[in-house]
Amino acid sequence: MRPIDQGEVMTDRVFNVLFLCTGNSARSILAESLLNQMGDGRFRAHSAGSHPKGAVHPLALETLRGLDFLIDGLRSKSWDEFESADAPTMDFIFTVCDNAAGEACPLWLGHPVTAHWGIEDPAAVEGSELEQKTAFVAACGYLHNRISAFVALPIHRLEPAALKSALQAIGTIEGASSVPVTMGAASHGG
Repeated sequence: MRPIDQGEVMTDRVFNVLFLCTGNSARSILAESLLNQMGDGRFRAHSAGSHPKGAVHPLALETLRGLDFLIDGLRSKSWDEFESADAPTMDFIFTVCDNAAGEACPLWLGHPVTAHWGIEDPAAVEGSELEQKTAFVAACGYLHNRISAFVALPIHRLEPAALKSALQAIGTIEGASSVPVTMGAASHGG
């Protein structure tokens, strides 16, 4: 794990955060938008998928828009984009679906701190339009709670092991998916 320099944190350091999900069409997209707005400029959020759908789910965009979160620039993309030499170095990587947490992830440069924040896939909900919209709003709420806890962490005062533990605990906040997952391959370096 790359050491977080207290001098950087106390100045204008912006932390890069990557949210991973298999399809990068719903949960990771929601998280990207939420953190970019809730992080007050302290965080730059990105999202990607191991097997991206190629389009953002319309209900993800509708949910974000309805809650006054920004949707400009959101797109479904592969995590391969974040392996290139000109990609931003990630400080934190969070998987938000159980499948992505169990997949063989790339070896991330910079040894980011990782954690699994799994929640159920709102895009997988079958039923009426109201039931589907309700699932997206619920997923957004669960991610909002996790991101609120994350941005409140005193990152600059936590030792690496304590930071990792705090991030893992955030993943158990209400709404966690029922499948316990260890971030095996995704936890390279952190």
